[in-house]
Amino acid sequence: MEHQHHHHDSDVDHVHAHPLQGDMAEGPRRPGREELSHIEGWGADLDRKNRPAVPMERTPPRFIHAHDGKLPQQPENVEVLVSTERPGITPIFGTAQPPTGLSGMMRRLAFKWSENDLRHWLLLLAADRVNVVEGIGEDLAHGKVPNVLGEMGIKAEWEHNRAGLVKKAVLAGAVVGTAVYLMRRRER
Repeated sequence: MEHQHHHHDSDVDHVHAHPLQGDMAEGPRRPGREELSHIEGWGADLDRKNRPAVPMERTPPRFIHAHDGKLPQQPENVEVLVSTERPGITPIFGTAQPPTGLSGMMRRLAFKWSENDLRHWLLLLAADRVNVVEGIGEDLAHGKVPNVLGEMGIKAEWEHNRAGLVKKAVLAGAVVGTAVYLMRRRER
């Protein structure tokens, strides 16, 4: 059976040209430099003679310092987890979030496995989720009530992606409902 498509006359006239494109019969018109110069960063890939930042550029560029030999080792004043593939510690590392609590124990366990082992990554993902709960508990212990819905972006999602938020809420409700049902069924 052959499919037939019906077109209405009103649908044909819905093609609009962009103001910078000109007549569509000629093909798209490329905007000139004057029309694009209001875009921040425009022209960075132009010929150096025509680039607006050339008088301010330096050779060699600023803030890039070549190091002779090895970088100096950063002092290790917090626990740093090291991959099994790369024994030893890198010269520079982050110290803002040392592993602590249950999430820290999970991270230490994860680093006993290679990075190509799924357990390594699943444990790190789970440790991130546990760390969120630990953070909420820490806030409550210090007398601060966290704005969980605001921090999760619920308000913004309600304003900009209402259908997606409703879908997620229905899915989460179904998962929780199924878990409760299975736990009650198991108890009987």
